[in-house]
Amino acid sequence: MREITYRQAVNEALEEEMQRDPNVFLLGEEVAEYNGAYKVSQGLLDKFGPKRVLDTPISEGGFAGLGIGAAMVGLRPVVEFMTFSFSLVAFDQVVNNAPNMLTMSGGQFNIPIVFRGPNGPAHQLGATHSHATEPLYANFPGLKIAIPGTPRDAKGLLKTAIRDDNPVFVLESELLYNVTGPVEEREVELLIPLGKGEIKRAGADVTILCYAQTVRMALAAAETLAGQGIQAEVLDLRSIKPLDLDLILSSVSKTHRCVIAEQNKPFCGIGAELTYQIQRDIFDELDAPVARVTQEEVPMPYNERLEAAVLPSEDKILQAVYQVCYV
Repeated sequence: MREITYRQAVNEALEEEMQRDPNVFLLGEEVAEYNGAYKVSQGLLDKFGPKRVLDTPISEGGFAGLGIGAAMVGLRPVVEFMTFSFSLVAFDQVVNNAPNMLTMSGGQFNIPIVFRGPNGPAHQLGATHSHATEPLYANFPGLKIAIPGTPRDAKGLLKTAIRDDNPVFVLESELLYNVTGPVEEREVELLIPLGKGEIKRAGADVTILCYAQTVRMALAAAETLAGQGIQAEVLDLRSIKPLDLDLILSSVSKTHRCVIAEQNKPFCGIGAELTYQIQRDIFDELDAPVARVTQEEVPMPYNERLEAAVLPSEDKILQAVYQVCYV
């Protein structure tokens, strides 16, 4: 295993899939000449040329639609949004066209397209650049959503997404691009199935469900809790849609307590759906109500201290664990 950055893991996934399949191509703002706004596409233009790594105008609706049309005729586009807050400009394309084309065409057109890029809050980007869009897109049938929290998951999930015959969102995080972690050597084919979570740390006292940015917070909280005699199980969802409900229910049935740490706001959030499914299927296994750690229900402040107050954190996860463990 090597230690590489999240950014490098995404870059390797793109390069390997473009080498494997000549129908895969990348398009988006600044992905070619500038090597990507976050340098995720570093070197790809030199390797594959301007027909497979395409700079686009600042027109999300236009290049998202171009990608969908290309997918309809057998290509496998990877569409990069510079931030998923900008994907809202292409809302008609990504939720009205991409996920519905297969059924509306009577099965004639698969749409093997990936929409990827940084999603969720970063650091002092203000309200209009900090949206965590996963609960919004999870509401639409026909879309799959991967949301990796580690370099290994970023690589394995993106490679799987590119090979999928349906629209897949791979929601990355600007705050994770510089984070390093173990990833298999390049000679090893790394494919992580969509819809399969992973227990990042085993425990018996409380389950912490997390994803994306909150994975590192949950692991840090679990380390602190271990020193206090509380063994927390950290379960990384990895995919929002489909969910690994069997693994979630198995873990919560074992620990009998659950905290959900999510990067989006509480109303209609991912945690709301998880809470419903847990209480629906294993209500009698719970020894405490499910607790949630979320953003506050306000537009994201630009001020650094206010932003920190709004966001989930390791300390907020600790307080939620104390609550469900009656400490």
